[in-house]
Amino acid sequence: LSGRPLDEVFRTEILEPLGMVDTGFVVPEEKIERFAANYTRGPDKQLRLEDDPATSPYTKPTSFFSGGGGLVSTAADYLRFCRMLLGGGELDGVRLLGRKTIELMTLNHLPGGADLASLATGAFSETAYEGVGFGLGFSVQLDCAKSQTVGSRGEYAWGGAASTVFWIDPTEELIVIFMTQLMPSRTFNFRGQLKSIVYPAIVDGGE
Repeated sequence: LSGRPLDEVFRTEILEPLGMVDTGFVVPEEKIERFAANYTRGPDKQLRLEDDPATSPYTKPTSFFSGGGGLVSTAADYLRFCRMLLGGGELDGVRLLGRKTIELMTLNHLPGGADLASLATGAFSETAYEGVGFGLGFSVQLDCAKSQTVGSRGEYAWGGAASTVFWIDPTEELIVIFMTQLMPSRTFNFRGQLKSIVYPAIVDGGE
């Protein structure tokens, strides 16, 4: 719509306004030493180097930019993005999206209010599909009993191919970000394990 390259749109419309200084489609030379290696886990349960930072394609110039994946970031940068979402589209006085837009994005948009289990033809995630819907870019928790996971109705989440995980729980005003580099994402149920640690640690304030 803008006639500009996607990386330029991301930089000027999202990354710079949010102060995400370490996010982009290419890792610059001066930051390669901070770039994490990516691994796979073989049938013998041994780790194998999948992507070496020294030779990674993410360190080379590219003209193909995908809106569905391919950004390289840090936990600190991604926290700023998640804070914007939890803040109804605004962070530190910068408004990126309208509050009602965020509300629409985090509703379940599956036909008839269905969950993923009733529509999916196969499993692509390490977590349960029962009791989980899908919004505009996020999975959405519909029923914790059906998904057999601790959490809150209305929390929304997503993950990456290398087992990265995040979720936002508006009820608890909670953001969780888990960064690792292990493929494929279904190797371990990191999300379920994290939830079993995080939620029991929540203590309500008292006198």
